[in-house]
Amino acid sequence: MITGSFTDGDRFLTARIEDFCQRSENSYDICFSHFLDERQCSLAENLLKKKSGVRYRFFGGHDSAGRKILCVFNEFNPPDDGDIPFGCLTFTYRKADVLTHRDFLGCLMNLRLKRELIGDIIIGEGMTQIFITSHAVPLIKSEVTKIGRIGVKILDGIPFQMNAVQHFDEIAGTVASLRLDSVVGMSIRKSREKTAELIRSSAVSVNFSQVCSVSFPIECGDIFSVRGFGKYILREVSGTAKSGRIHIKVEKYK
Repeated sequence: MITGSFTDGDRFLTARIEDFCQRSENSYDICFSHFLDERQCSLAENLLKKKSGVRYRFFGGHDSAGRKILCVFNEFNPPDDGDIPFGCLTFTYRKADVLTHRDFLGCLMNLRLKRELIGDIIIGEGMTQIFITSHAVPLIKSEVTKIGRIGVKILDGIPFQMNAVQHFDEIAGTVASLRLDSVVGMSIRKSREKTAELIRSSAVSVNFSQVCSVSFPIECGDIFSVRGFGKYILREVSGTAKSGRIHIKVEKYK
């Protein structure tokens, strides 16, 4: 669920989804968004769940995709696989060369591509696969020969084959309560005062929305991120100690 205030981007997305729904209902159009981030996907799903007679799917290229394209359609005109407007580009290079997510994203942004045209970037040894909006594929294939100083070869049409399983570091401890400041403070190993300062300065998001209240309640399964520290999920609340403190387990995204 999206918490906090809507941004201008949220309002634009909401209006676009309303347009998609009208088109799918009135003209049986199949409508596709650009790539949406996790917050936008959550917002879209919350809106579409309330719509009757409208069908929707998210496409990201693999089961655990973080960035996805939304498809809105009428039940009498479902999309075919060939309708999905993105492709998977495979970049190959020497296994001895080390490239990062930032290296690839920086290269693509230097082509003046908007972030919404780029899906997940999955890094491996000597190979990286990236999901790209279809109309941006020819530009990348014609312009990119290097990522940084490292030469790459770009292949189109190879099925996705990377290991995209999300890995975590586990953090266990106790908190005085399931307030945001308590859970975040334990997760990033900072004092309550420092944690409160981060929250009040809009550096903390819960379920992809900024939260500025230190007393905001956290529930099991909530995802939260702290600017400069990373992204986390409250995985388990396992009981109360004799002291009254609550045992929790948090997982930090690697």
